[in-house]
Amino acid sequence: MKIVVLCGGLSPERNVSLSSGKKIAAALSARGHKVVPVDMFLGFEDYEGDLNAIFENPPELDFSAISEIAPDLEAVRASRRFRSKSLFGQHVLEVCQMADVVFMALHGRVGEDGRTQATFDMLGIPYTGSGCLPSAIAMDKDLTKRLVAPAGVRTPAWQLVESATLDADAVCAKAVYPCVVKPDDSGSSIGVAIAHNEAELRAALADAAKEGSRILVEQYVSGREVQIGILGDRCLPSIEIIPAEGFYDYKNKYQPGAAKEITPAPIPAETEAELARSAMIVFKTLGLRAYSRADFILDAEGKLWFLEINTLPGMTPTSLVPQEAAAVGIEYGELCEQIIALSMEA
Repeated sequence: MKIVVLCGGLSPERNVSLSSGKKIAAALSARGHKVVPVDMFLGFEDYEGDLNAIFENPPELDFSAISEIAPDLEAVRASRRFRSKSLFGQHVLEVCQMADVVFMALHGRVGEDGRTQATFDMLGIPYTGSGCLPSAIAMDKDLTKRLVAPAGVRTPAWQLVESATLDADAVCAKAVYPCVVKPDDSGSSIGVAIAHNEAELRAALADAAKEGSRILVEQYVSGREVQIGILGDRCLPSIEIIPAEGFYDYKNKYQPGAAKEITPAPIPAETEAELARSAMIVFKTLGLRAYSRADFILDAEGKLWFLEINTLPGMTPTSLVPQEAAAVGIEYGELCEQIIALSMEA
């Protein structure tokens, strides 16, 4: 197959996406596919070959490792010579139309929020993962919780705050400490903080407001972090994450050795079954397809609390879905091919 692996882009999760894209491209190439990795935002402005023969002579993806901090997006924007307001770099859509399928290795806003999927739908470009509307809904943590809570999925209490009209006094008056503050439409724990008092809450609100137009202030649930991947119509084995320090933030997610990850998670069989059942309810309620990863907290009383679901989960060297797939004998390259097959079938 001729496959474009679309990654990078202009998202706070840009570097995570580039790491996913590089690994996916290498795995699919090793399995005999003609693969073109491309940074969605920077595009092909440095490509000097014949664009019509790009699948025979693909460019290298210039990326090494994820740093401990999120990228400077203004610096990325300034580095592009292609002076356009488009979030698609030069020739990106043209090359995507030449492919049999686009493997979506994008994460976060722009790539995971449905807008790229809608563009591809309009252009008739096949792609992996969920469609535009389910992607948009899943990216919105508030809307996701509103839909899945009535379906019987337990989720922490929350209040939604508009960044533009933020009234910190009113938010603090309603808050119960500790609480979690997070942007409503971001991922990789960027802009997420746990506030233990009013001063910390005010600081967290100010930081989260820089990351998006809406903020979620959520009940803090103490417990074990367990996540579970979905592949097609089945759940993969769960995984427990134990950060070396703090919570599972951006640094702990992507720096090797920063967190201990155990799969299958050491939880009772009945808890594993409930975890899978709840994750599948979320998956089907939102209308997702092909694959995803759902995040939960398991409290001291054995209750599961749903936090969010990721429609394009990480595929980096430290990512969780590949680890879960490996636990049932699905190696990385095979996982990528299954994701393509499930997406094309859907």
